[in-house]
Amino acid sequence: MVLVSRADLKLSKGKLAAQCAHAAVDCAMAAKRSAGRLYERWKAGGARKIVVQCDTIDDMKELFGKAQKANLVVSMIKDAGHTEIPTGTLTVIAIGPAPRRSVDALTGDLKLVK
Repeated sequence: MVLVSRADLKLSKGKLAAQCAHAAVDCAMAAKRSAGRLYERWKAGGARKIVVQCDTIDDMKELFGKAQKANLVVSMIKDAGHTEIPTGTLTVIAIGPAPRRSVDALTGDLKLVK
């Protein structure tokens, strides 16, 4: 699973962690419903998650569309607006669980979050 955050938001580490957690749980639950064997294999293998960043909301939306077109499990997280950012702000997308090569084909060029 790859979690893609927006570099332009400049979220605090805690906020970013919470948004990534929302995305990971949402994608895992969707995968369990729609791709049970893939989910079980991912879970048994350690439930790998990588956090990367894209530059803008447009980049994130484009990546989300590519993931959908590739028939990958994907989730888009919009913030509730209770703390750092306005309601409805797109913060993170999660892609997977899926075969590593399928996700890497879409996200392999993105920078890791440090």
